[in-house]
Amino acid sequence: MIHPRLRLVFWELTRGCNLRCVHCRAAAELQRSPDELVLEECRTVVDSIASAGSPILVLTGGEPLYRPDVFDIAAHAASRGLRVAVASNGTLMTDDAAARLKASGVVRVSISLDGVTADTHDGFRGQSGAFEAARRGMEAGRRAGLSLQVNTTVVNRNVDQLPAIYDAVAGWGADAWHLFMLVPVGCGLEVAPSEQLGADTYERILHWIYTRAREGRMEMRATCAPHYYRVIAQRAPLDGLPVTDVPPHRPHGPAGPGGLASMTRGCLAGTGVCFISYRGEVQPCGYLPISAGNVRRTPFKAIWEEGDLWRSFRDPRALEGKCGACEYKVLCGGCRARAYGMTGNYLGEEPFCVYEPPNWQRPCPIRPAEVAS
Repeated sequence: MIHPRLRLVFWELTRGCNLRCVHCRAAAELQRSPDELVLEECRTVVDSIASAGSPILVLTGGEPLYRPDVFDIAAHAASRGLRVAVASNGTLMTDDAAARLKASGVVRVSISLDGVTADTHDGFRGQSGAFEAARRGMEAGRRAGLSLQVNTTVVNRNVDQLPAIYDAVAGWGADAWHLFMLVPVGCGLEVAPSEQLGADTYERILHWIYTRAREGRMEMRATCAPHYYRVIAQRAPLDGLPVTDVPPHRPHGPAGPGGLASMTRGCLAGTGVCFISYRGEVQPCGYLPISAGNVRRTPFKAIWEEGDLWRSFRDPRALEGKCGACEYKVLCGGCRARAYGMTGNYLGEEPFCVYEPPNWQRPCPIRPAEVAS
């Protein structure tokens, strides 16, 4: 059997974190859990990941720097030929920590920034001073020679700041800016409806990202918004460009160390991407809390290659609703996590996509009187 190429593994090393972010996927806690995989278990998992392919390994949390052995885990992964990145809130990224990450073989650090001002960012993060601490963390990472990626979660309170954040991030010399479109899981379930973007606003932002990405100031990506690839497919021909020449298919400017900007299509959950929880559960992605197996019981390679859960994720014909009828379904796929979070059906249609396939007609609801007749 031919298995899809494993491109990205996101690994939640811990749910321990020093912040209380209102939109946290992990519903992080101040204390580390006794259920975390210990160092020797982590080394075994790394070995199995390396036997399954050569993906980019993103060490995340919670806050991965909460774990003193994060440097050992990163070094072991790098020694097995994996490209390693660390996703941090930046507040614990001292010069010493950054230097140790670099020495461990980490090539990129991503730091979250959810506003161009302290008021906005600190409000997201639940701690005064988080903005300045994140900025110090970015500077420490750059001094250590780490590639810098900035992550921004987009909601109503910061959507008008996106142009200013864009200019700031580019001015700081970041190699990449990834915009995360909120998925309702974890603490994200508690985000007020007034903060959640509507489908029309999502669409407007995706077109804005397309325009900015073509400027080539840095790598840009819309994350948890696979319909961005549909936007590319619609707009690139109008601009006289091959689809494959528009970021992130082909990055404008430096691609970053180890080809970290490479991408092929929209939702890769369960096809090119998977997630390992702090307890060892292997999920299609971090926002989709259904398990294909646990690395404490089954080697990662066997889960990735043989897990029954993956079949529907790897077959676009399994998609339902307008996603199933869409001519862009292979390129886009719709966000399976958002469909699950909002409808309970991970194969359902993407709730925040405004596009209506030309041959799609939404079924009319059946009225009780019609059933009775």
